[in-house]
Amino acid sequence: MVDLVRMNGVNAPDVIIAGAGIIGVSLALELRRRGADVLVLDQGEPGREASIAAAGMLAAADHETPAKLMQFAAESARLYPEFVARLESLSGMTVDFRRYGNLVLLPEPAPRPGHQPVSSTDLARMEPALSPGTLFPFFIPGDTVDPVLLMQAALIAAQRQGIEVRGQTAVREIRPVGAGVEVVAGAGTFTARIAVNCRGSWAGVPIKPRKGQLLSLMPKNPRLLTHVLQAPDVYVVPRSSGRIVLGATMEDSGFDKTVSPQTVEGLRQAAIRCVPELASAPVLERWAGLRPGTPDNLPLLGATGTPNVFIAAGHFRNGILLAPATAKAMADAITGKPASLDIAAFSPGRFL
Repeated sequence: MVDLVRMNGVNAPDVIIAGAGIIGVSLALELRRRGADVLVLDQGEPGREASIAAAGMLAAADHETPAKLMQFAAESARLYPEFVARLESLSGMTVDFRRYGNLVLLPEPAPRPGHQPVSSTDLARMEPALSPGTLFPFFIPGDTVDPVLLMQAALIAAQRQGIEVRGQTAVREIRPVGAGVEVVAGAGTFTARIAVNCRGSWAGVPIKPRKGQLLSLMPKNPRLLTHVLQAPDVYVVPRSSGRIVLGATMEDSGFDKTVSPQTVEGLRQAAIRCVPELASAPVLERWAGLRPGTPDNLPLLGATGTPNVFIAAGHFRNGILLAPATAKAMADAITGKPASLDIAAFSPGRFL
């Protein structure tokens, strides 16, 4: 890695990462594993935005995944068991990594690529609480993780690896200086060799926030569901605790995170149509998050037009899934290592 520079008599980090969500902290951990000294700055409380608002679905074969993202998503899903194992080992906690797959409920019987039809007999065995209804069930591989636990584990792991994660330190400007960068944040200015913009919905043009509203229920039967259910109007994500997460809307509402009771009730009713027993399950929580979207729904990964400044943002609805591959690919780019993953389609230059 690059030699450390000096700032006010104190060793400055090799890399400053702006944004302490799962993308930024995962990248910090990967860079630290490769020997870099990393500082992570966040405008608010670290890990409290989109990363913990997600449902935690890790299905690379999802029909909503853009074609250009499929291979990268599949590689990230392949990396996930190792990613989880490392976070759990470093943090000393578990993140509820579940590997049961998804049942996709479609209005037509024609399967999509990678979708395996499920017979009525198999469906009754796999998910007896599921209403037969008029939808056609298909199975796709897919894991889940609890994003709240994942984010907590990542932050604990970072701390134990000697990575400083500083909250309430909003990055206002990143500018090249000599062979490095200056990062104006909070009440001070920091120097480093490299800076990476991982600020999600706050990363700047062309990224803009896409609001998603969700809620969670707690049915009486903690083993009511095993698989993720993906229906046309709702997805239903079970946790090992018995909690069930329902999501999610897709709204262009700027940075507004207001939760509409009518909107989340619509999600609840859609879930009840799939699983009638959910009608009696009390609501635990309602919340909203801001997905960082780009015009083509693909992330921005790589070097920017500013020397020594990189970006890893715009992961839209796949930030949790793409964290391991993003960390690996971006660490390759930052350290000058030959690329182990193809991120050409995600070049920031496509919007210049």
